[in-house]
Amino acid sequence: MEVVNSIWLFFQDQILGMKWLNGLIGNGLSQLGLDINSRLGGSIQFFLYDVIKITILLCLLIYFISYIQSYFPPERSKKILGRFHGIGANIISALLGTVTPFCSCSSIPLFIGFTSAGLPLGVTFSFLISSPMVDLGSLVLLMSIFGAKVAFAYVIIGLIIAVIGGTLIEKLHMGKYVEDFVKNASSVDISSPTLTKKDRVQYAKEQVIGTFKKVFPYILIGVGIGAIIHNWIPEAWIESILGSNNPFGVILATLVGVPMYADIFGTIPVAEALLAKGAQLGTILSFMMAVTTLSLPSLIMLKKAVKPKLLTLFIAICTFGIIIVGYLFNIFSTLFI
Repeated sequence: MEVVNSIWLFFQDQILGMKWLNGLIGNGLSQLGLDINSRLGGSIQFFLYDVIKITILLCLLIYFISYIQSYFPPERSKKILGRFHGIGANIISALLGTVTPFCSCSSIPLFIGFTSAGLPLGVTFSFLISSPMVDLGSLVLLMSIFGAKVAFAYVIIGLIIAVIGGTLIEKLHMGKYVEDFVKNASSVDISSPTLTKKDRVQYAKEQVIGTFKKVFPYILIGVGIGAIIHNWIPEAWIESILGSNNPFGVILATLVGVPMYADIFGTIPVAEALLAKGAQLGTILSFMMAVTTLSLPSLIMLKKAVKPKLLTLFIAICTFGIIIVGYLFNIFSTLFI
């Protein structure tokens, strides 16, 4: 068992976490005469390490996820979802969301397409919730920072929120609050072309380039903020606002995260720095979930497809679920760290 644990720790720290890279960058900066124990030196080391590490993981993950995603075009996804009914359909829809693009705005066109194709509204909302909040990329990247327990717990709870949220929307019969142009859109069932292995590889490469161009600015911003938090903001400030002494820290983190726009790759450097400064785990995860699921641009896009009452219900379900998750993680954080 000890050997297995040692192998796993090596994989988590050196392969996923790339701790060797941090040491390599630190040695390089020291050779250049920069004191990495100073605020400026520590900030530069944090910035370079996280940007390089996240970029490498990002490109690898997008490639493999896009290759898998090539087997699930919208037409095939619609057919898969159409075979299931009841809560089983919500579960499959939430799971299907894990192999879709990272950002919430990318998921809304698919949500509209699924809804106009006649799929149950609750099923499509389960997809809409899980797609930005939970994906294979977030699982791997969370493991590299927080460990396997936190990563798997985050993914499982995210899927639970998606299933419960979609089921609740379905039970409340909210279909009448979908805009008419979505309900009346003609759905043309186009057969997906058969892709060769070469086509799938080319598709994955194109997704890497396209997603990297879109996401990289947010990585730079996220890592920059993380570097400032990590090296310039006093630990006492973070603990007083987001630590255990503030019972409203989870609510505050959720509300702060909602108007932001980023994906999991942009929020994790901030989360990493906050955790190092004494913020509670649940509070950090609530912030991440709010940013990825309830970003202001995605809500503006969704407002064009659904009426205010349904939009408000969607926001309320997600916000309530995220806050509950944050408090649960804070209560049981000793089980994960």
